[in-house]
Amino acid sequence: MTDSVTTHHSPLTSGDTICAPATATGGALAVIRVSGPAAFSIVSTLCPLSCAAAAANTVHFTRLMAPVPDASPSGEIIDEALVTVFRAPHSYTGEDSVEISCHGSTYIVRRILDLLIQNGCRMARPGEFTQRAYLNGKLDLSQAEAVADLIASTNRATHDIAMSQLRGHFSSELKTLRDQLLKLTSLLELELDFSDHEDLEFADRSELLALAQKIEARITYLAQTFETGQALKQGIPVAIVGKTNVGKSTLLNQLVDDERAIVSDIHGTTRDTIEETMEINGIQFRFIDTAGLRETTDEIERIGIQRTYAAIDKARIVLWLFDASPTAADISDMTARCSGRALIPILNKTDLHPVCCDKITTHPIIPISAKHGQGISALKSAIYQAADIPTLSSNDVIVTSARHYDALIRAHHNLQHVLDGLSINLSGDLLSEDLRLVLADLAEITGEGQITPQETLNNIFSHFCVGK
Repeated sequence: MTDSVTTHHSPLTSGDTICAPATATGGALAVIRVSGPAAFSIVSTLCPLSCAAAAANTVHFTRLMAPVPDASPSGEIIDEALVTVFRAPHSYTGEDSVEISCHGSTYIVRRILDLLIQNGCRMARPGEFTQRAYLNGKLDLSQAEAVADLIASTNRATHDIAMSQLRGHFSSELKTLRDQLLKLTSLLELELDFSDHEDLEFADRSELLALAQKIEARITYLAQTFETGQALKQGIPVAIVGKTNVGKSTLLNQLVDDERAIVSDIHGTTRDTIEETMEINGIQFRFIDTAGLRETTDEIERIGIQRTYAAIDKARIVLWLFDASPTAADISDMTARCSGRALIPILNKTDLHPVCCDKITTHPIIPISAKHGQGISALKSAIYQAADIPTLSSNDVIVTSARHYDALIRAHHNLQHVLDGLSINLSGDLLSEDLRLVLADLAEITGEGQITPQETLNNIFSHFCVGK
């Protein structure tokens, strides 16, 4: 096997030189990226700088000019800019590339792009620079997807997850699994192809089973991180529930520091769910204010109450708000409905009532005054603790993509066939077929190829010393 990066081939890299703004409009500065075989010559038509003669990874101050018929040879000055030169393969796309840093005027950006296109560029398609990076072996598919996640990250947790994936930690996990699967495949192929060599020692089925179980455990762990990954990516859902007029909307407004929900002394004011997000210790939470729970004949209010129960079902954390001691029936009903979710009982309006420090089952009651902001800091700490999110760093591997999760689930399913086959001493050729399916499932995540017969044979000879 080789550790070199596989280069993919596509018509997209067959000759086009592309350009596009790499920054959003409206800022003081703009960056225009140019990539492709003619990047140096095309950019050099706009300025006196010879990009082809410039050293790699160097920045040059220059004037960008447009030709003016029947005017001075220097032409019209469009802007004074910085031009950065990158040489293949040491660029983002793996191609010769130039980045033009100019002033952020929409007129200037448009003129530069027009001139680049007139001289041979075409506008890049959405995501095409990253697609070229993948096709040229600079990134695998999972890393390419991480680029979009990094750009879309809105808090520390999603940033760290995307950065980990972009730096290749997930790819490294999959490479380790691939190497272990290669070893397992090689042992089976060794058993099949060289079984007539009496002087060779083969791994017994218990060793193969132990290796397969080790692989299965890691795939299971990665798949299980998806629930946490989705929660972090979309925001951890927190339902605020309770009877009418206990202060749910006031609490939402206090948590998000905004008058997001209508507050009224009239019972049943909230008829539908209201959602708002906020960050606690780098984690994004989605708070959902719900309709008050009570018996009602109002059809609209009844629909709102049904949506409250639906919000509980979808929540990871439930804030149960009350302003008086709940009845035993209320406690039984709420704990049953919140089974499998973190339940935080909250006594509100402590400015009007004595502070209660009792517990509801195993859950300590948190006293607050949503109106005056008392106890909110302690409540936020309790919410963060209830989320039960492990401390993350940019080295942690958390699966956030449904596509990756689906591939891991299919890989686990096919690997289970291998485990079952090893348990009943199934023949090696049938086990190898299931192993190929596992490899194909994992290969979908990174876009790498499956293990070839030649690769397996090379592994046998290099690691198992077959022959004399």
